[in-house]
Amino acid sequence: MNSYIYLDHAATSPMNDKVIDAMTLAMRDVYGNASSIHGAGREARKYLDNARDVLAQSIGAKSGEIILTSGGTEADNTAIIGTVTARAAEGKHIITTQIEHHAVLHTCEKLERDGFEVTYLPVDANGRITVDAVKEALREDTILVTIMYGNNEVGSIQPIAEIGELLREHKATFHTDAVQAYGLETIDVEALQVDLLSVSAHKINGPKGIGFLYQKTGTPLASYALGGAQERKRRAGTENVPAVIGFATAVQSASELREDKRTLYNRFKQIMLDVFKQEQLVFHVNGDTENVLPHVLNVSFAHMEVESFLVNLDMAGIYASSGSACTAGTIDPSHVLVAMYGQGAEELRNSIRFSFGQGLTEEAVRQAAEKTAAIVKKLAK
Repeated sequence: MNSYIYLDHAATSPMNDKVIDAMTLAMRDVYGNASSIHGAGREARKYLDNARDVLAQSIGAKSGEIILTSGGTEADNTAIIGTVTARAAEGKHIITTQIEHHAVLHTCEKLERDGFEVTYLPVDANGRITVDAVKEALREDTILVTIMYGNNEVGSIQPIAEIGELLREHKATFHTDAVQAYGLETIDVEALQVDLLSVSAHKINGPKGIGFLYQKTGTPLASYALGGAQERKRRAGTENVPAVIGFATAVQSASELREDKRTLYNRFKQIMLDVFKQEQLVFHVNGDTENVLPHVLNVSFAHMEVESFLVNLDMAGIYASSGSACTAGTIDPSHVLVAMYGQGAEELRNSIRFSFGQGLTEEAVRQAAEKTAAIVKKLAK
């Protein structure tokens, strides 16, 4: 493959070598079914339990509060559908935001068709909601509040701990999708006062197809994967032991390197922005500048069209993305940017997301910024 610079780590991240090594060993040696009572099964169970301990410790939870899933989407679906199924008799009202991941939004839209009522909280121009907005939307019959920790497109971080404090006096279950924040933000479920929290391995240099849902002890949740008694009867299906081992290995690595990575990614952001300023580009950053994930940089460039921009970046060996899905020559505007700026805003057509991760150097980021600037100037003509 030609040399390229990968700046799409928020979409997915390359696997860590330690993760690959741990999974390779597990695939060869740990082949027992963790539900079997013979030696091979007990061996698999031991690895599974150890990995679950690592996952639990990473968010300050207990091992029994971790439900293994096939990733963030299943964790979000389980949290939302599981909650409303368990609590339907208590009310039919859900609160979320307009900028959630589609795993949350599409699930809420389905529930609306099923007779639930959903309040979609608006965000400000920085992509943030207020605690007061949650407070005003709360009702007697609100059974679920689901608000993402950090946004995958613009990186804005929501006031989760403050919302957790607000909900302490309310019966509603509080869920946060922490898929994009996990591994870079310090997450403590006790401090956040959340009942449910979703995570995925492939965002932190782990394998695809594995994630978890934290379920605080005592939180009502109905299972909708029916079968065996795995995951304490909360999620049926033979456990993917090699993937769980890989996940735990990625978590340990992410925990050790968290502060270094945060510093490095903020440095990468500054390098890119400095180059754009030096090249006298007309641009602005989308999202909050203070409450923001360190690895996400979403930039709006004046006089750009995102489709041709992305094609040119790709041809130059820079792998970035937009919040928009380009399909058959038409552009589906990012729902996040629509929520922030309104329909018809220029940002819907000219914004690119750069996201940082493993393997990047300052030199590569500078090179990517210079190539991006050259493309902007070329397309502006």
